[in-house]
Amino acid sequence: MTFDRKNLTNDQLLDLYKRILKPRLIEEKMLILIRQGKVSKWFSGIGQEAISVGVTAVLDNDEYILPMHRNLGVFTGRDIPLYRLFSQWQGKANGFTKGRDRSFHFGTQQYKIIGMISHLGPQLGVADGIALANKLKKNGKITAVFTGEGATSEGDFHEALNIASVWELPVMFVIENNGYGLSTPTNEQYRCENLADKGIGYGIESHIIDGNNILEVFNLLSELKASMIEKPRPILLEFKTFRMRGHEEASGTKYVPQDLMDMWAIKDPVDNYRRFLSENGILSDEFDSVLRSEIKKEIDDNLAIANAEPEIEASYSEELDDVYKSYQFELVSPSEEKENIRFIDAISNSLRESMERHPNSVIMGQDIAEYGGAFKITDGFVAQFGKERVINTPICESAVVSAGMGLSINGYKAIVEMQFADFVSTGFNPIVNLLAKSHYRWLENADVVVRMPCGGGTQAGPFHSQTNEAWFTKTPGLKVVYPAFPYDAKGLLNASINDPNPVMFFEHKQLYRSVYQDVPKDYYTIPLGKAALLKEGNDVTIISFGAAVHWAIGTLDKNPTISADLLDLRTLQPLDTEAIFASVKKTGRVLIYQEDSMFGGVASDISAMIMENCFKYLDAPVKRVASLDSPIPFTKALEDQYLPKGRFEDDLKELLAY
Repeated sequence: MTFDRKNLTNDQLLDLYKRILKPRLIEEKMLILIRQGKVSKWFSGIGQEAISVGVTAVLDNDEYILPMHRNLGVFTGRDIPLYRLFSQWQGKANGFTKGRDRSFHFGTQQYKIIGMISHLGPQLGVADGIALANKLKKNGKITAVFTGEGATSEGDFHEALNIASVWELPVMFVIENNGYGLSTPTNEQYRCENLADKGIGYGIESHIIDGNNILEVFNLLSELKASMIEKPRPILLEFKTFRMRGHEEASGTKYVPQDLMDMWAIKDPVDNYRRFLSENGILSDEFDSVLRSEIKKEIDDNLAIANAEPEIEASYSEELDDVYKSYQFELVSPSEEKENIRFIDAISNSLRESMERHPNSVIMGQDIAEYGGAFKITDGFVAQFGKERVINTPICESAVVSAGMGLSINGYKAIVEMQFADFVSTGFNPIVNLLAKSHYRWLENADVVVRMPCGGGTQAGPFHSQTNEAWFTKTPGLKVVYPAFPYDAKGLLNASINDPNPVMFFEHKQLYRSVYQDVPKDYYTIPLGKAALLKEGNDVTIISFGAAVHWAIGTLDKNPTISADLLDLRTLQPLDTEAIFASVKKTGRVLIYQEDSMFGGVASDISAMIMENCFKYLDAPVKRVASLDSPIPFTKALEDQYLPKGRFEDDLKELLAY
C-alpha cells in the first residue's frame, strides 16, 4: 500500500492515526464483550475504519453525516463521550434512544449525526433533504451519507441520486463496497464493473477510492469538498474495502474463501498506516504504546460508567409521551370577513397563508411549480414564493418523503404533495418507518405534512380512487386528518403545518370543486383531534368523515323524521373519543359510515372502542357501513355498487328498527 502525505504535517498525520486507532481498539473490546454476553449484537467495521475516519476528518463538525452499522469512526471522530455509546449499545438511558433501538440506529443533533434505519435506503433521501436545506440557507455546507454495496440495489439509492443530480445538491454519496451483502457476494448483486459507474447514468461525478488507505481517502475528499463548496453538486464515491468480520458477529465468515480473507488481511488499514508512520520516523514505538494505553484506559473508564448505570425501568407514560413531539397548539381565531369558496380554494389559501407565515416552509411534489399541480392547487405559487420553495420533483415518492425528513432535521417545514393518495404506496416505507418512528426512537421530530388527494366517485379506477387512511391510522407516530368542509380544510391544514409532527392530510377529490362554504379570508387554526357535531338528535349517532359526511347529510335531509347526532370526526389520529362516547351514551344506537372498504378500516376500531367503553348504553349492535371488500372499480355501475352510498339509508333504518 502506497501512502502519499502530500502537504500534510506530522501533527496532521498523527491525528489521523489517533482517529483510526481509536475505533479499532473499541471494536476489539466489543468482541470481548460479545463473547462475554455483555452486548447483545455487534456489527463490526474492522478493516473499514479508514473510510469513516477519513470522511469525518474532512467535514466540519457542523456538517451532517449519515452513517451506517460499520461507521464507528464517525461517532468517535465527532468526539461523542464513549460512555454514551456504551450505554446506547447496552440499551441504557444515557444512550441516545432510551433503550428503544439498538447499535447505531439513532441520531444526535448535538453532533450532527443522523443514524440509519434497518431499511437502509431512506437515509440517502434524508441526506438530499439536509443538503437542500443547506442550499436554501446558502451556507456552503456539505452532507455525507453512507451506504453499502448491497443497498445500491434499492430503489431509494437510485431515487436519491437522481434527485441530488437534478437539484444539484452538495452531497457526498459514500459507498462502502466491502464485497458482501451479508453473505451474498457482489457478483450476485450487480453486473456493472464498478458501482461508481451507476453515478454516470445520473450525471453525477464519480470516483473509485482505496477505502483502506487513510491518506488517499483524506486527501481526495479534502479536494472534492473544496470543489463542492465552489460548485455545489453531488459526488458518488465508491470505496473498495472489505469487512474482516461477519455481517454481524453471529453470522461468522464461513461463506468467505480463506484466500480472500488472507489477501485483505494484508491490506489492513490500521496496520499499514502505522507501518508507514513508523518507517518515516513520524510514529515511535514508545508514542504508539502510550497512545494505545491512553485509549484503552478511556475505553475501560467509560465502560465502567456505562456498566454502573442502572437498567432502564419501563414506564407506560414515558413510552407514550415520546411517540409525538410535545406541542402547544396555537389557536388563531378566524376573522369576521368571509368569502364563499370551494374546498379546493380553501386548501390553496391555507398553503399560501402558511408559506407566508413560515418562511422556512418548502412544498414539494410532481408538477406543482409552473403547472400548479394536477388539481391546480399551487397555481401561481412559483411567482410568489419562487422555485426554491415550490419544487417540482421527479416521480420518486420515497426519496421525496425522505427528503422532507431531511429538511425537517435541518430546520425546515416540509409539505409533500402526493399527486394522488394511491401513489403513496411507493413512499410508504419512509412514512411509516422514518417519519413515524423518529421521535420515539431518538426524539427527532419529523415536521412533514403529506397531502393526500383521495377518494372515489369520479370513475378513476383502482389506482386513482382509493381512500387509504387506514394504512396510516394503524401507525403510532403519525397524525391523520380528513376534513369534509372548506372551513375545516383550511383551519386544519394550517394547524397541521404548524404541528411539528408528521401529518397525513387527506383531501377528497370529489369535494374539491363540488362543496362551497363561507370561509374566513384571513389565517386561522382548528385544533387536531376535535370532532364536529353537525346535527343533533336522540335516536342514533352517525359517525363519519370525508365525503361520506355529505352522503349522510343528504340521507338525513331526505328523512327529516330521523333524529340523529351526526359527528364529523375531521381528525382520525388523534381521535376525539370523548365526543364519540358522549354521543353514543346519549342515543344508544350508533352507525359508523366510511368510504373505505369494511375490513380493517377505521370504523372497525371505533366500533370496538364503543363496545369496550359504552356497551351498557347500547340499545342495538354497533353498525358499520362501508365499501365492498374489493379494489375500487372503474365503470360507474361497478363503482356505484362498490361505494356504500346506495346502502346507507337501508342500513340506517334497519338499525333504528332493531
